[in-house]
Amino acid sequence: MIGSAVSAGPSRAVSAARALGRAEVERRLLAGQPVPGYKLVQGKQGNRAWSDKAEAEKLLREVFRLPIEKAYDLSLISPTSAEKLAKAGKIGPRQWKKAEALIVRGLSVGTSLRRSLRLEVLTGPLLGLLLAAMPWIIAAGFGNTWLRILNFALLYVMLALGLNIVVGFAGLLDMGYIAFYAVGAYLWALLASPQFGLHWPMWAILPLGAGVAGLFGVLLGAPTLKLRGDYLAIVTLGFGEIIRIFLNNLNAPVNITNGPQGISAIDPVHFGSVSLARPIDLGFTVMPSLVAYYYLFLVAALLIIALALRLENSRVGRAWAAIREDEIAAKACGINTRNVKLLAFAMGATFGGVAGGLFAGFQQFVSPESFGLLESVMVLCMVVLGGMGHIPGVILGALLLTLLPEFFRHIAAPVQQSLFGSVLVDPETLRMLLFGLSLVLVMRYRPSGLWPSPQRRREYPEPACPRSDQGRPHTRPR
Repeated sequence: MIGSAVSAGPSRAVSAARALGRAEVERRLLAGQPVPGYKLVQGKQGNRAWSDKAEAEKLLREVFRLPIEKAYDLSLISPTSAEKLAKAGKIGPRQWKKAEALIVRGLSVGTSLRRSLRLEVLTGPLLGLLLAAMPWIIAAGFGNTWLRILNFALLYVMLALGLNIVVGFAGLLDMGYIAFYAVGAYLWALLASPQFGLHWPMWAILPLGAGVAGLFGVLLGAPTLKLRGDYLAIVTLGFGEIIRIFLNNLNAPVNITNGPQGISAIDPVHFGSVSLARPIDLGFTVMPSLVAYYYLFLVAALLIIALALRLENSRVGRAWAAIREDEIAAKACGINTRNVKLLAFAMGATFGGVAGGLFAGFQQFVSPESFGLLESVMVLCMVVLGGMGHIPGVILGALLLTLLPEFFRHIAAPVQQSLFGSVLVDPETLRMLLFGLSLVLVMRYRPSGLWPSPQRRREYPEPACPRSDQGRPHTRPR
C-alpha cells in the first residue's frame, strides 16, 4: 500500500506542495518526481478478520493441530472494560481504587515533554538549594546533635550503596561488609596519627584506603566464587569477625592497632592549612566544623551515587543482573562469572573503604567495637528495607534506619512521661523495640522494600483480598 508522509520543518516549497492535493502528489511521487515535504512509505494492510470464526477454529485445531494456548490469544482487559465491571458491581470499590492507581492517562507528546522539562528545570535547583541549606536549618532548629546524626546518615548512605552492588546488583549475600569499612578507617588512623608518627594528607590516604579495601574485597570473593545463599552469608560473616578480632588483638608483640583501646588523636580532614575540625571563617560568616564535614560527606555521597548509576546502566551492571537472576544462564551467554563476581566484591569494598576513611577523619578515634556484626546487619537492613538493586530506595533505607532510631530515642521518655507520669521502660530498650517492630511491619506488608525497582515490584505484588463477583468475600457453603 502506498501512502504519503509530511516531513518536519515547513517551508515555502512544502507549502506549495501541499496546495497540489493528495492525488497530484501521489501521481508525481509514483512517477519518480520528488515533492518537497512528502515521501513514499510502505503502509500496513488493513485489519484482517476471519470471515467464519467457526470454520477458522476447526481448521486451526483439526487440520493445523494447534494447541489451545496457541489457537487463542488471551490478553488483559483494558482499563475501560475494568471500569465497566466496577460499575456493574463485579469488582468491589476497594479493589477498583487499587486499579485506579495503576491507570496511566495518556498525554500528547508535546504536553508530556513540556511537563518533564519543567519538572527537571525546577527540581534540580530546588533540591540543590535544599541540600545546601539543610545543615544550617538543622543546626538552628534542632542543634548540633541532629547535625552530627545527619553526617552519620551520609556515611551510611555510602556504605549502603557499596553493599547494594554486592547484594542488590550481583545477588551475593554479604554479611561481613563492615570489615571493609574497618579497613578504610584503620588505614586512615595508622597513616594520620601519632601511632606510627605519620601524618599523610587526605588526597593520599583516601585513594589508598579505597584500593586496600578493594583488595580485601577480592581476597574475600576469591574463595567464595562457588558459594551462594546461606553458605556465602556464613563465610562472609566469618570474614567480618576475623577482621574485627585481628584489629582487637594486633597490639602484641608489636603494637599496630593498639588493641581494644583503639587509636586516638587521629588527624582530622584538612585541605592545606584549612582543617575541618575547626570553624572556618568565610568572611561573611563562620562555618561550623559539623557543617563543613556535612558538605564533604555530601560531595562524596553524590560522587558515589553517580558512579553507582553508571555501573548499573553499564555492561558490567547488566552482567551483575544476569548473575543475580540465573548464574548458569549468564555463564551460558558468555559472561565470565568469576571476574564479574570479583569485580562486584571489589567495587562494593571500595565504597566501604572510602566511607571508613572519612569516618576516621570525622571521629578522630577508631576502635574495634565500632565494626561489630550489628553494624553489618544494620547496613544490610538498609539495603533490604529500601529496595535491593534500586539506588533511590537504598538511599531512602539508609536515611530512615539512621534517623528513626535516634528519633525514637528522643521521644521514648517524653511520651512515657506524658502517658503514665513516669518512665516505665528504658528509652534505649523501647527505641529498639519500636525500631524492630517497624522493620517487621514493613517486611510483612512491603516485602519488596519501601521503594523497590520496577522489576522487584513485579516479583513481589501486593496481596489483595479475594472477592466474589459482587465484591463480597468468598464463603464456603455449609
